[in-house]
Amino acid sequence: MQLGDLASIQAGYPFRGKIADVSEGEALVVQMRDIADGGIDWASCTRTALTGKRAPNWLKPGDLLVAARGSHYYAIEVDSQAEDHCVAAPHFYVVKAQMERILPRYLCWLINQRPCQRFLEQNAEGSLTKSIRRRVLESLPITVPPLKRQHQWVGLIDTLSQERRLLHEQLAANSALQSALAADLLGHQDERNL
Repeated sequence: MQLGDLASIQAGYPFRGKIADVSEGEALVVQMRDIADGGIDWASCTRTALTGKRAPNWLKPGDLLVAARGSHYYAIEVDSQAEDHCVAAPHFYVVKAQMERILPRYLCWLINQRPCQRFLEQNAEGSLTKSIRRRVLESLPITVPPLKRQHQWVGLIDTLSQERRLLHEQLAANSALQSALAADLLGHQDERNL
């Protein structure tokens, strides 16, 4: 199957020019700079006024944002922390999966895997800044196992992600401990030299 058979795909909201920070604006906008650690950093999103003529495609939990420009066409799932009036910047495609056929979490994981990334990279256009067209994203080949199997995959993916987070935390703690030991050792050495 192709992604277009399993989801609707729209470009992000078409802002005219720079996205202005408007404290009383009606919408929160997710930009590429708001993506951190495989998710959306909602606190860094800009509140703004919608200036385009198109009706907003409000983001809902379970929607996917796929980066349309750059060298990595990653997918991010919109989580339950999304406010009622959020839109994606025009550098994203908004993918709304048919949840009765495919789990958004599974689809997000699959898009981020090497075979899908290779397909998108091979079909990107542009000389200076590469981008993918919507028809390319729609034609992305997708494997759709039964929903029960998708739930199993998502459980395994979550477990592996948690292990990866814990490992990174342990490595950071080890590095901090080594720095503290070195600082302590060098501090005592300075005292002995006095």
